[in-house]
Parts: sequence; C-alpha cells; structure tokens
Amino acid sequence: DIILEGNMKKIPMRTCIGCNIAKPKKELIRIVKSSDGEVSIDFTGKKNGRGAYVCRDISCLEKAIKTKRLSRTFEMPIENEVYEKLKIEIESESDN
Repeated sequence: DIILEGNMKKIPMRTCIGCNIAKPKKELIRIVKSSDGEVSIDFTGKKNGRGAYVCRDISCLEKAIKTKRLSRTFEMPIENEVYEKLKIEIESESDN
C-alpha cells in the first residue's frame, strides 16, 4: 500500500495476474471466486470470495490466459465465458 503524504490516505495496491506488476486497486479489474465455486467479474470490488486482479490491458489478460494463472489462483478450471466477458469489458473501456 502507498501512503500519500498530504492527507495520509492509503492507496491499496494489488498485483496483476498477467504482468505481475503491483498497481492501485482501482486501476485493475477484479475476478472473484465465490464460496460455491462460481467465478465472476466483480465491478464493485466488494463481492465475497477469493479475488484476483488483472490490468485493463488486453495483453495482460492474454498472458494470464496463456499461463493459466487464473486457474492456478482459484485452483479450478476457468470457463471460456469468464475470459470472453473480461475481453469485452477491457475492449469496451479502451473504446472510451
């Protein structure tokens, strides 16, 4: 976590599963595995469950898919539907 000098507010840092670089939490997309084993994108960052983070960059997502990083993090196979939703989310953000 980074602490800003002026108002002493901490910025939570998380590591991207694609590029392995720590970035502020708000710059990343959170993927969460709930207690019942459902994997989904967490837009609020507040869903319960095990979380993993990926940059809002298609190359980071592709690297995470290629290395099966998400599957290893959640200790289960990840359906292509989750990856497709992430790709759509990243591409729609880059259009703005």
